[in-house]
Amino acid sequence: MAGKSEEPVNEQAVATIYGNMRADITQVYSKITELEMEVSEHSLVINAIKPLDHSRRCYRMIGGVLVERTIKEVLPAVQHNKEGLEMVIARLNEALEKKKKEIADFEAKYKIRIRKGDEVKDDGSKKEGSAQGVLVGPAAATE
Repeated sequence: MAGKSEEPVNEQAVATIYGNMRADITQVYSKITELEMEVSEHSLVINAIKPLDHSRRCYRMIGGVLVERTIKEVLPAVQHNKEGLEMVIARLNEALEKKKKEIADFEAKYKIRIRKGDEVKDDGSKKEGSAQGVLVGPAAATE
């Protein structure tokens, strides 16, 4: 984004812009994850109160205040909130794809490659230790 208005002067500026772009992507990923967790919580609430009597009392947190309502009043509101969250997640996924494309274009333009040499060295040791678990000795001998 910052690279569109003017070209970076040196490698340090390119690295800074690239780091900011990666940080933006990370932020979007974490926001999507957070909202997906909220959607799953909304689903749990909907599934829990749907089979109950609609005249039954329930409590809902609105702006930090716990209010008493009936299931008939709360269920549509929770469903509406869930739908709104799903729409926001869809928009964030679209924005994420745009950011991924921008970063791919930026990497191609400035020939940026992420070094993976350190990971290759670690892979050998991880393969040996990847079967970590509990070592259980032979069954206790009866005396």
